[in-house]
Amino acid sequence: MSSLTVLATGPLTTVQDLGRPGHGSLGIGRSGTCDRSAAALANRLLGNALTAAVLEVTLGGLVVRASHDVLLVTTGARCPGAVAHHAPTVLRAGQLLELGLPAAGVRTMLAVRGGFDVTPVLGSRSTDTLAGIGPSVVQVGDALPIGVPAGNPPGVDLAPVADPPAGVVQARVTPGPRRDWFDAVAWGRLSGQPWTVSSDSNRIGLRLEGTRLTRVRNGELPSEGLVRGALQVPPSGLPVLMLADHPVTGGYPVIAYVDDADVDACGQLRPGQRLRLSVG
Repeated sequence: MSSLTVLATGPLTTVQDLGRPGHGSLGIGRSGTCDRSAAALANRLLGNALTAAVLEVTLGGLVVRASHDVLLVTTGARCPGAVAHHAPTVLRAGQLLELGLPAAGVRTMLAVRGGFDVTPVLGSRSTDTLAGIGPSVVQVGDALPIGVPAGNPPGVDLAPVADPPAGVVQARVTPGPRRDWFDAVAWGRLSGQPWTVSSDSNRIGLRLEGTRLTRVRNGELPSEGLVRGALQVPPSGLPVLMLADHPVTGGYPVIAYVDDADVDACGQLRPGQRLRLSVG
């Protein structure tokens, strides 16, 4: 069986697909890739099913060696050394692929024709970093098996898709179920200032820094269901934007939801980058 052997992982590399929906009542979140559009593009370029597993590489640093010739591609954050970015390319047997630090964006999808054939858990090959479900985080020495391709590749030379922006990113929001816990001043601050992404961010969520949002209601809130894109406001008054590995429930008020179509772009934000929220 063809495989890619991992020689270096960078800060974090995980196997991801579109996640495991439908298990929230069991306390199991969906997980999946933080940038679904980039993962879908990678699989389309190779003729894979959209559910095929890819590698999600955080801030580059991944080095792999091919056991056999393999057709692969990268999407999302463009890394130096990624000769196959948005353009399917053959990595020859014994050849190395080395991904450097991207200039913009934070997560790069590496897909191979046939997908990564790791053992699925509850119907998904996604690594859930919060719940500890799914394949283990990729480690040096792993030989990641590649599945058997089905059908013919689409024959696309290059996908003319823009790289993730390095500047301010815009995202649309709609009021959440606990909008009434905040007055008009706090609601205005949510969309009236650019928020800075904290270095204390990960696949669970983005912590945002800026002028704090104050509540008009005190006390505790019983845990409620959470979804990707929810903007929770903890006692600090600084919002947390829930990403792929968010918990199933949470006890902080959700002031708003980021439009699902914009969450992928938020998943590419790196520490220090700014996010501006606009009321849709």
